[in-house]
Amino acid sequence: MTGRVLIVAGSDSGGGAGIQADVKTVTALAGFAATAITALTAQNTLGVAAIHPVPAEFVARQMEAVLTDIGADCVKTGMLGEVPVVEAVADTLERFAPAVPLVVDPVMIAKGGAALLADGATGRLVARLARRATLLTPNLPEAETLLGRAIPDRAAMERAARDLLDLGPRAVLLKGGHLPEGEELVDLLATATGTVAFAGSRLASRSTHGTGCTLASAIACGLAQGMDLEPAVARARAYVRRAIETAPGLGGGHGPLNHAHTIPAPTSPVLTAPPPSGVAPA
Repeated sequence: MTGRVLIVAGSDSGGGAGIQADVKTVTALAGFAATAITALTAQNTLGVAAIHPVPAEFVARQMEAVLTDIGADCVKTGMLGEVPVVEAVADTLERFAPAVPLVVDPVMIAKGGAALLADGATGRLVARLARRATLLTPNLPEAETLLGRAIPDRAAMERAARDLLDLGPRAVLLKGGHLPEGEELVDLLATATGTVAFAGSRLASRSTHGTGCTLASAIACGLAQGMDLEPAVARARAYVRRAIETAPGLGGGHGPLNHAHTIPAPTSPVLTAPPPSGVAPA
């Protein structure tokens, strides 16, 4: 077992997303998962029925306890919920893990529609966490909120990926699953050296609960294990795809993935585009 990942996120009582999905994912990929829980949720495949926030001070205490003993090779944040939690997480990272790679999944809305980030917290998330992130992993609705504009197609998605990079993270993985067009699903990885497109066929499945949490944690595990970013993303995408393909079909709504599977070495196709004009290679 290699690679210590501290996951700062909310709990999903249904086991398909949040901390539960994160721990399963890191464990399946032979990493070690530690946690700081930001909120308890009462939810299942049909939606979120209730949210019970964890006080910001206690979130910080959980993080401190892990970082000062077990340590972390990568930190992944998911649902943070409220401004005080965002501030506490950022302060704790600055104090105890200033050089540790950080994957920020800007969780804002549950798949069933429940708000998971309070009004006014988005700006603080950008200012305190996105700007220091190794990788920011928004889906299209989250990216639209971060940028304040619609992203209706692939061309707009490519522009958005570059603009999200201007918010400060070292890299952005903009996930294209919400685009309605075509049989192909494309995620864009933007860095200072250019944009890499990860393409794959869409899967017809209702078992997609927790895909964002799972993908971000899989990437964080790869980084914790010393993988470069691009192969870490490729392995994570292959892991999520197989987890959807072999999902157990539980529940009456958006069902959970099958996190308990293994995958071969990644062979996901990538298409590299040159950096846009005015952007110098790192």
